[in-house]
Amino acid sequence: MDIIKAFIVGGIICVIGQIIMDTTKLTPAHVLVLFVTTGVVLTAIGIYEPIVQFGGAGATVPLPGFGYALGKGVIEAVKKDGIIGAFTGGITATAGGVAAAIFFGYIMAVIFNPKTKE
Repeated sequence: MDIIKAFIVGGIICVIGQIIMDTTKLTPAHVLVLFVTTGVVLTAIGIYEPIVQFGGAGATVPLPGFGYALGKGVIEAVKKDGIIGAFTGGITATAGGVAAAIFFGYIMAVIFNPKTKE
């Protein structure tokens, strides 16, 4: 049942992104920023946590999930370290994922022959 919930929540997030791109002139980069920012805002006001509890990976893997991780990291760091946590919490909470993305992106670029689009 958890897989079905994750599929539904992740699918809804993707459908919302596709509708935004199809009905507006926003580029995928704009939607990326919009989704990450939305994840942070929804985390800050307490709405995204119940979505994560219901959808699991379907809510934490897409772009709003990155915003959720940033927001949650900031909230926890502010509780622990005070105002300095507002500047360090998001970076600390997401450093592993960002480092992995850079590392595996580099490995793929070394293994395969990247080409520019024509």
